[in-house]
Amino acid sequence: MADQPKITLHWLDGSRAHSILWLLEELEVPYDVEIYHRQSNMLAPPELEKIHPLGKSPVITIQAPGASEPTVLAESGFIFQYICDHFAQGKSLAPKRWKDGQEGKLLGETEAWMRYTYLLHYVEGSFMPNLVMYLVLSALKSDQVPFLIRPISSIIANRVISTFVFRNIKKHLGFLEQQLETSGGDFLTGPDLTAADMLMSYPLLAGKSGFDGMGEFARGTAKESYPKVYAYMDRLEAQNGWKKAVQKTKEFDNGKFSLVPRPA
Repeated sequence: MADQPKITLHWLDGSRAHSILWLLEELEVPYDVEIYHRQSNMLAPPELEKIHPLGKSPVITIQAPGASEPTVLAESGFIFQYICDHFAQGKSLAPKRWKDGQEGKLLGETEAWMRYTYLLHYVEGSFMPNLVMYLVLSALKSDQVPFLIRPISSIIANRVISTFVFRNIKKHLGFLEQQLETSGGDFLTGPDLTAADMLMSYPLLAGKSGFDGMGEFARGTAKESYPKVYAYMDRLEAQNGWKKAVQKTKEFDNGKFSLVPRPA
């Protein structure tokens, strides 16, 4: 409708755009999709730079009624906050903010809300960089590297993974295990799904199949070492909004779905 804002998701395969897709499906917000595919080097195509100078995904544009140009929003956390602020339509994806009688006071926020807000920044600021580094280092062991160089590049990659990436991944999985133990519910901030859980879905589920390949965990496997995290991942994948987003992806990407970047 002409009197309604128009949201366009600029979707890149194997990217965090899937989290935004889930958010839009969860809130039942009308949207359009522009599809982009990675190049053979797994980088985003240059066409994305026409939308945002950095050429990254996720990116959304919002065309307000009567506006001559759309507004561009980038960065997962910012997109989540903006969409939840303006398009939730009565469906809350955040915990209660204030303790009773403490409204507007310093440290009057509930523990669940403080945790929620922290997690919105934690996902991209602390957790995700480790998975990005693992992906880059794994490429040094792939057939993208010339055969004669690959043994050397693999040794270097494995050393960095074992001494730095794997150590940090164990810390983060242990932290998330503790968060789930103390949340008072099935999700990171309590009994209800929040935007923080949805934002967390991408790095956890994209990394799920690769955690065991990083090193040996205390109890043998990542699943055995962090059972609450793995049960949590199962719950995320069981959410109707997640399933709808997966189905949507298959519909507009020729039946394909992958959270992990793949070469064209």
